[in-house]
Amino acid sequence: MYIYDSAKKTKVKFTPIREGEVSIYVCGPTVYDDAHLGHARSALAFDLLRSVLTHLNYKVTFVKNFTDIDDKIIKKMNESGKSLEEITSFYTKRYKDDMRAIEVKDADIEPKATQSLKTIINFTQNLLNKEFAYITSSGVYFDTSKDDKYLCLSHRHVDEDDMRSRVEEDEEKKNIKDFALWKFAEKDEISYPAPFGEGRPGWHIECSAMIKEHLAHKNGDFQIDIHAGGADLLFPHHENEAAQTRNESSQEIAKYWMHNGFVTINGEKMSKSLGNSFFLKDILRVYDGEIVRFYLLSTHYRANINFNETDLLQSKKRLDKIYRLKKRVEGIQSAPNAQKEFENEIMQALADDLNISKALSAIDFMITNANDILDKNPKDSAEKAQIGANIKLINSLLGIGKKEALTYFQLGVSEEEKAKIEKLINERFGAKKERNFAKADAIRAELTKMGIALMDSVDGTKWEKVLE
Repeated sequence: MYIYDSAKKTKVKFTPIREGEVSIYVCGPTVYDDAHLGHARSALAFDLLRSVLTHLNYKVTFVKNFTDIDDKIIKKMNESGKSLEEITSFYTKRYKDDMRAIEVKDADIEPKATQSLKTIINFTQNLLNKEFAYITSSGVYFDTSKDDKYLCLSHRHVDEDDMRSRVEEDEEKKNIKDFALWKFAEKDEISYPAPFGEGRPGWHIECSAMIKEHLAHKNGDFQIDIHAGGADLLFPHHENEAAQTRNESSQEIAKYWMHNGFVTINGEKMSKSLGNSFFLKDILRVYDGEIVRFYLLSTHYRANINFNETDLLQSKKRLDKIYRLKKRVEGIQSAPNAQKEFENEIMQALADDLNISKALSAIDFMITNANDILDKNPKDSAEKAQIGANIKLINSLLGIGKKEALTYFQLGVSEEEKAKIEKLINERFGAKKERNFAKADAIRAELTKMGIALMDSVDGTKWEKVLE
């Protein structure tokens, strides 16, 4: 497998630290508000990475953290009058519900900052003992001047104005690039005891400490295979993580770094029902999670996405084709394995830095070929079984195509609307039975106006919701 290493700025062959095992750490959300499309993009990118590595028979340990103590959370506490636990528990659950809606699997380990305080405090103390950190009246700071490799991850050349906008202000800091490891408590602010002063952790140190706590090996090594997150985290967050870790432990925090691209909103191509919302919950009110998943996955993880409904609906048409094929083979037991040629083609694409375009092209070709075969031999159960196995491979790798076809094509229809549709279909059946074809046609026309397409067969009438 080949991946793009953000630190080396090139595609490299992936070789795990320990044969047959892969450790992945992904920076999760700060839980003070609902999940947005950026959270979804990152979660999906590395959910796909995990899926591909698992399919390649690696034993994957996947860790995603939750930042549950932070300036934004404290601000929310002050504004709402709610406790830290109330706010963070509420938004952690909301985040996980939204991720499950787009079929993102839970991480194997999901640590929280407030549950990792002992490790964070010990980590900070170690840096103080080694004189890579110092104390001011506002907190404990990492001394970037002591790290010869600082900025080697992001390869940035930053001016003072840029640094001022990205790091904590403190006139007592030795260097403008220095960042807080521990912030001393202000009056009436939530805080925790520590030997160097009561307070709370800085943002960057929690990830280093959690990796040490949850991914360290018995021999003391805790370098992980892959550290991942959004491109916005490369600097300063990941840069600072790398600096404090290499100086606390004398080893780099990760062998490889991976970053996903940004998501922006095109307001001109968003509907009135969505507005210009960046929150995932608002998108999910209108579109099923699988449709959102497929759309966000369809662009290479390192590329930026300009989210708009025109492209989302175009993407859905591609997903429709998978379900149209699935509909033709439902009811037939799938073969044990996908076609070797198809599996090799899709895996070669995904093993090339998750090349989703090539993978989807392989799927498109398989769908076209499968439909041609079924057109010629519609009753060939062996072919249907093989096609079913190919679709199951798509399910497993991409997390799409898992629903029953009829369920998929009825998405977005409420139970009340379904009852009305079934009532009209029954009335149309009665009209046809009475040979009142004018009434039957009028009912079909009414359903068409509702965006409902009818398919008559010997087994009765099925219906689908049509999205323009």
